[in-house]
Amino acid sequence: MKSITINGSKRESVGKKATKALRNAGEVPCVLYGGNDVIHFSAPTISFKDLVYTPDVHTVDLVLDDGTKANAVLQDIQFHPVTDEILHMDFYKFEDDQQITMEIPVHAEGIPKGVKNGGVLRFNLRRMSVRGLAAKLPDYIVADVTPLKIGQKLYVTAVKSDDYKILHPDNTVICQVRTSRNVAAIDGDDEDEEEGETTEEGTDGDSGEEKSEE
Repeated sequence: MKSITINGSKRESVGKKATKALRNAGEVPCVLYGGNDVIHFSAPTISFKDLVYTPDVHTVDLVLDDGTKANAVLQDIQFHPVTDEILHMDFYKFEDDQQITMEIPVHAEGIPKGVKNGGVLRFNLRRMSVRGLAAKLPDYIVADVTPLKIGQKLYVTAVKSDDYKILHPDNTVICQVRTSRNVAAIDGDDEDEEEGETTEEGTDGDSGEEKSEE
């Protein structure tokens, strides 16, 4: 997995007044958990652009002005409810031999057979929770959707890896091909498949389905 370097300054004062002054100066107050001590620090807002405003995920190489260095992952972030300004960030320190949990994006690969025959590919999971060593976590998880016919689903078992553990039940649906409301299936094999695997709302882990289409 890729990492980005964040250069920050250790904070000695953590009160509301000091925190407000940091934000006014274009800095984000942060906290690093893990290890023996909790470390308060700040870094320029622009430093987090490639960490926060991106669909990709990264680990962080944190470097502070007092010589402190740490491998970390973003644990929590708070935004202003109106301006979306970053108000506060929490990080968690980890060691190279320590497993971490992260949300990894899912990338579809290929064009499903069912889409070629008038279906629509719909995703239930755009990101997956996985656990493993940072060095073995992927930048994204590839989901090969090519074989999917109308009515068929792709489950998390199809993207399992020895490099990390997927923290979703095996019957969790990643995506599925459904019949388009405007276009009828034209392939006889797909029609047969659809009749044998009718998909209804709220079944087989579909409750969290996204409505976006690819």
